[in-house]
Amino acid sequence: MVARGHTPTHQHLRARLVFLFIATVAVDAVGSVLIFMFERNAEGTEITTFGDSVFWTTTQLLTVSSQLPNPISTAARVLDVFLQAWAISAVAILAGSFGAFFHRRSNERDPLTGAAGRADAR
Repeated sequence: MVARGHTPTHQHLRARLVFLFIATVAVDAVGSVLIFMFERNAEGTEITTFGDSVFWTTTQLLTVSSQLPNPISTAARVLDVFLQAWAISAVAILAGSFGAFFHRRSNERDPLTGAAGRADAR
């Protein structure tokens, strides 16, 4: 079961990763539409097409930034702050999920601290 990743610990990690991926894709899609709506008619913006907004939003979520300048409109700037907060949170959730996974696996492997060890200690 461990080699195939079918333990409850593996399933828990997989569920967290799938949720994070789906939520981030949804935030990317909604953010792209909103950035396009906010910026398409703003004077001086370089985000003029839906493709530009998808590219810009995705690079913000990947925390790599893009060649396109930051948004001009106030609403888009507020959304930009949210997208950056989401990206930082997603990285922290990812790191925490893997940390929790390795902690649980080490407890499962150590008979003194694992579930069987705790039951024997009582």
